[in-house]
Amino acid sequence: MRKLHALLLIAVIFFALGSLVRPQSASAPVGIFEGHIDVGTVLHAGSVDYDAAKRTYTISGSGENMWLAADAFQFAWKKISGEVTLTADISFLTTTGNEHKKAVLMLRQSLDADSVYADVALHASGLTSLQFRDEKGAVTHEIQSKISAPKRLRIAKRGDYVYMSLAADAGDPDLAGGWVRIPLQSTFYVGLGVCSHDKDVVEKAVFSNVVLTDVAPGSVASVGKLNLYSTLETVEIESTDRRVAYLAPGRFEAPNWTRDGKAFLFNRDGHIERLAIGSDKPMTIDTGFATRCNNDHGISPDSTQLAISDNSQGDRESLVYIVPIAGGTPRPITQKSPSYWHGWSTDGKTLAFVGQRNRDFDIYAIPAAGGEETRLTTAKGLDDGPEYSPDGKYIYFNSERTGHMQIWRMKPDGSEQEQVFSDDLNNWFPHISPDGQWMVFLTYGADVTGHPENKDVMLRLMSLDPKTTDKKITVLAKLFGGQGTINVPSWSPDSTKLAFVSYMLVPEEKMSK
Repeated sequence: MRKLHALLLIAVIFFALGSLVRPQSASAPVGIFEGHIDVGTVLHAGSVDYDAAKRTYTISGSGENMWLAADAFQFAWKKISGEVTLTADISFLTTTGNEHKKAVLMLRQSLDADSVYADVALHASGLTSLQFRDEKGAVTHEIQSKISAPKRLRIAKRGDYVYMSLAADAGDPDLAGGWVRIPLQSTFYVGLGVCSHDKDVVEKAVFSNVVLTDVAPGSVASVGKLNLYSTLETVEIESTDRRVAYLAPGRFEAPNWTRDGKAFLFNRDGHIERLAIGSDKPMTIDTGFATRCNNDHGISPDSTQLAISDNSQGDRESLVYIVPIAGGTPRPITQKSPSYWHGWSTDGKTLAFVGQRNRDFDIYAIPAAGGEETRLTTAKGLDDGPEYSPDGKYIYFNSERTGHMQIWRMKPDGSEQEQVFSDDLNNWFPHISPDGQWMVFLTYGADVTGHPENKDVMLRLMSLDPKTTDKKITVLAKLFGGQGTINVPSWSPDSTKLAFVSYMLVPEEKMSK
């Protein structure tokens, strides 16, 4: 009898454990959603209560996290396909608990814990971000908004891209960044979710004024022209967390991070602008007659001068000039055009630039005080993007001499030219961290010629530490960009972050409020 009791006890334990790790079966419809379920491993079952009179959803959820390669949370869902917009006011019922408990608006490929997904996540701390996992089983990434604790949130899918919009009050949300490519195939899930960020606790959030708008594939959507937006972002090389620093309609390009870490410089509409960290109000730097500045500009090692490339004079081809960092009259450096600045030697005495001479684009050096240019590369094919290493021993650049664009380096006098690594992709604009430990560069697909704008690209990272034998290349960020994203040096002074510009092509349409 004791043996039978023991077997029964073991069976009960296994049944209980199984109920903890298996997703619960789909429930009955609730409001506009077809059902709700605990996704992933949860110790306490979640629930969804719908108040039809108030049109609110109160969702209770447990779960350790929605991060890394697996999620655990309560999810109210509906299956759809095509374009979709989900908008809601979100609030937590209590201010206690883990500050990273999350309430989310989500698009999800499946109900698997490691599914491809994107969500707009409101944390109890106020942090709000676009989180995403773009491959099944991959690690989650995020783009953090500048807006803390918004009242109204929106997630939208347009084509293969997802973005977030936020409102600090009850008004209609404004664009807040994102525009990431998430490969949601055919039918997918859209809905509301809550994660307690503590496996032993259940937390509640209220979703009100919920509006779900979807357009089925093949339907005619009331979408007008595509509007371009530019987003200045920063990314931490250790965590790969991205954060929106500044967003504006139209195109701006090529951020420099000032050497004191207090501001960014970028070009827009032919001018160079300065944006203080934390500000939304860029200030135009006076560059005198140079009113057609392009995206090749950079700061001198002593932070007193700014090299610019401008198309306003002579034959309207680009020439290199130097102006005081606070603005002033440009001093001509190159006499021949086109010439595009890219690098400043560590001692501040020499500039490296790209020049087209006799129909060939090659890399040249020229004294910062002015003088004769010296040709450094002669190989067939385009050479571009020269940048001095912080120790002054090398000039890194990109070259298509092998048939497609790869990263090379050479001595400052042009000798000992060598390929840094080889792959099947097209790699542009190597930038070396101030401490000399890292190289970041822009990567296009194998089928892309040149460095065009508005493409799916990657920022990739490679260690240059001589003590490290592993030269593995990692993906720092995937984004929609290309030309204008990272043409010039943009490392933070402490070598922990990078500034870049991503782009959005948002359809002009009337959003539901």
